[in-house]
Amino acid sequence: MPANRQPGTMDNPYYDWSPISTRPPLRWPNGARVAFCVIVNFEHLDWLPPNGAMVAPSGQRRRPYPLVTDIHETSYHDYGTRVGGFRVMRLLDRYGVKATVALDAGVATGCPTLVEACRTRSWEFIGHGLALSQMITERMSEDQERDYIQQSLDAVRQASGHAPAGWIGMDYGESTRTVRLLAEAGVRYVCDWPNDEQPYRMKIPVGQMVSLPVSVELDDVFTHTLRLIPIQRYTTMITEAFDRLYADGGTSGRLLVLNLHPARIGQPFRARYLDIALAHIMRRQAVWAATGSEIVDWYLKQLA
Repeated sequence: MPANRQPGTMDNPYYDWSPISTRPPLRWPNGARVAFCVIVNFEHLDWLPPNGAMVAPSGQRRRPYPLVTDIHETSYHDYGTRVGGFRVMRLLDRYGVKATVALDAGVATGCPTLVEACRTRSWEFIGHGLALSQMITERMSEDQERDYIQQSLDAVRQASGHAPAGWIGMDYGESTRTVRLLAEAGVRYVCDWPNDEQPYRMKIPVGQMVSLPVSVELDDVFTHTLRLIPIQRYTTMITEAFDRLYADGGTSGRLLVLNLHPARIGQPFRARYLDIALAHIMRRQAVWAATGSEIVDWYLKQLA
């Protein structure tokens, strides 16, 4: 432990320790016990990444990409924008879930039909970097990272018609500067910090920032690719997590942010299991299915 660390503080500048048992009860609209947010990630993996770019771990199934072009992996990610994403859209439509779509700059500029399909559903658009093969890293200078963030946000704004209010990093990747630089760029919430079951305010010198924690162990990359969890168990994990949150939400509202990647969950042998999980969640009455911005706005009203 650092010698200068004070009780109640963490070893980063962005938040203090906050046990949920000491907080005032959080109330969601219409007495909902759980706020349910679905993030759909659309990601581009460069055929040839720029020199010096950091490829996200989830884009490196076969090495030595990018030294040798990995047709399997680059093409696999294209499946999400060509086929899987539209399957996921239909599933979410079935249950009336309006998603939050995370677009990287490659998809925002290269897949106009996909972007339009999200726009017609009134999905929220948030920033998601330049490409899966171009992560933010600590090796960047502050100016380089600031430019990276602005390019990402500009691409999403131009595609969607709105300035993004939220951000999720590639593989949840950030530098020690990212939260501060996002706030300076006008971003209001970030989904990279999976340390809670409620939103919370982050400490930044300029602007405003709220953490919207993802249920990272339910992320389909984490379950299917990294841990090789059987698809049937994936459904059970989601429903069991939801049931626990629903029970605990009787005293103070809870949050379930489900992070999806259509290249994986949109596969024909997996989609059925997402369908089962969504049916289980949405048949409960005290559930508020909302976008990231809707949840953050409501949370901030509770603090006013």
